[in-house]
Amino acid sequence: MVKLSSLNRYFKRYKGKLALGIVFILISDITQVYIPILLKDSIDAIQNHLNYDLIVKYAIMIIGAAIISGIFRFLIRETIIVVSRKIEYDLRQDFWEHLLKLSYRFYQNNSTGNIMAHATNDIAAVRMYIGPAVMYSIDTMIKFIIVISIMITLSPELTLYTLLPLPILSFLVYKLSKKIHKKFTLIQEKFSDLTAKAQENFSGIRVIKSYVREKYEIDEFAKLSDEYLKRNMDKIKIQAFFMPLLFLITGLSIILVILVGGNMVINHQLTLGDIIAFIAFLGLLIWPTIAFGWVANIIQQAGASLKRLQKIYDEEIEIKDSPETDASIQSINGTIRFENVSFQYNKDQEPVIKNINIEVPQGTTLAIVGHTGVGKSSFVNLMPRLYDTTSGRILIDDKDIKTIPLSVLRRNIGIVPQETFLFSDTLKNNILYGVENGNDELLYNVAEISQLSKDVNDFPKKFETILGERGITLSGGQKQRTCLARALAIDPKILILDDSLSAVDTKTEEEILKNLKTFMRNRTSIIISHRISTVKDADNIIVLDDGIIKEEGKHEQLLELGGIYYELYNKQLLEEELEEIS
Repeated sequence: MVKLSSLNRYFKRYKGKLALGIVFILISDITQVYIPILLKDSIDAIQNHLNYDLIVKYAIMIIGAAIISGIFRFLIRETIIVVSRKIEYDLRQDFWEHLLKLSYRFYQNNSTGNIMAHATNDIAAVRMYIGPAVMYSIDTMIKFIIVISIMITLSPELTLYTLLPLPILSFLVYKLSKKIHKKFTLIQEKFSDLTAKAQENFSGIRVIKSYVREKYEIDEFAKLSDEYLKRNMDKIKIQAFFMPLLFLITGLSIILVILVGGNMVINHQLTLGDIIAFIAFLGLLIWPTIAFGWVANIIQQAGASLKRLQKIYDEEIEIKDSPETDASIQSINGTIRFENVSFQYNKDQEPVIKNINIEVPQGTTLAIVGHTGVGKSSFVNLMPRLYDTTSGRILIDDKDIKTIPLSVLRRNIGIVPQETFLFSDTLKNNILYGVENGNDELLYNVAEISQLSKDVNDFPKKFETILGERGITLSGGQKQRTCLARALAIDPKILILDDSLSAVDTKTEEEILKNLKTFMRNRTSIIISHRISTVKDADNIIVLDDGIIKEEGKHEQLLELGGIYYELYNKQLLEEELEEIS
């Protein structure tokens, strides 16, 4: 089990406020514990037939002690509970920062719903340990020490009888807490599944509706939800047994006080005020005793959640700056060279890129074609270091890309991926997403280059139009052109188009490529496309097959080879002829 002591670094940040909170607990407990002493004295005073004024004085003192205790109880929450919320904020920020540093590979292997469950439920469970558990643990410990010390001074024998049930309580708390820890771990795991299912359904709502699978998905969600309910009920059954047990054991203590203490009063060993004080002290110990069990539950739940969070924290940040990074590099020009580059996603899988050697001079365009699944996207993903090469190296301007600061490398490479992603924000903010201080002139310019301007004029609020989640309100072609505009807005030295014009009609595509030719002068372009018409004017074309370069040259040269490129070209000519006929 992960130790909760790993949270100590967060406590240290707020040690001053926590120390103040402990002082407030001490003052509150002392004044609260003083009330039974005042009750004892007032009862004894009544027995001794003292005057009414003294009784009023005791009443005022009891009320005053209760008010002071209440004020400091409020201040405890204003310190310790506020600190717990601040630490929760720090935890969430640190968790989020770590997530964003993790490599692309991590997100391929973990569902969004699972990650979200960690960021919500698990952090909330840890927060309960940081705040209420810490507060009540300190409060319980201080109150126990003060109360038991006073009880011993009143009657060591009666105190011993009173505390007899507590060892039984400690043993039961220990056994039940272990069970709660296991149950809570299972609950959190199922909650992750539930969240993942919900997220998947929301993202795939078009598919669900298209195939009329609403009933099926409702039933599947109900199964997960039912399992989540059952696991919660298993935990609740233990907790339902837990609290009455605590009340029973503390009730036994009160019975012992009345039986043993009553006999001592009869024998004049104690006064009636002493017995009243004992019962009042036990009343003060009932909540701490119950809180002890409640805190044990919280600690077990927090331990289970922290263990789940720690798995994320233990994920290695694969792609990052290293000691060999040259911080003096602040820009790149765009000459790219692959030297014996190979890449595989996992050690037990075949390489998807095998011993690639190629150079792309600055200001030129490299086109990549090939059948589906031959490694085209993997090839371009290596340049911005979305993945690192398994062997060999990639150089930009004769510098190994691992020596270029990651932020500099990615800031100078514009990528338009196959799968478009747009934020639920304005069109303007989506286009200028990668720019610190974007202006309207830049916005209009990149929209014109990407042939998006003509569509924007039909939008209700032009560039201020809010896009639906993942750009759902736009067509496929509009999404691709928006993503292209976003890549152009960062003024990249290298532009990568990964089959990013597939949803655009051929006429619009020609206009875009024409505009890009002007924009990308003295810049490097890499274009992946299944359309030969898109790549035929490139300075160099490579044909990938099974992770290796099978053919390389210009359009005419590749046609003369009569290989894969020639086959793709003829196939597309035939498709175009059939479209014209139909």
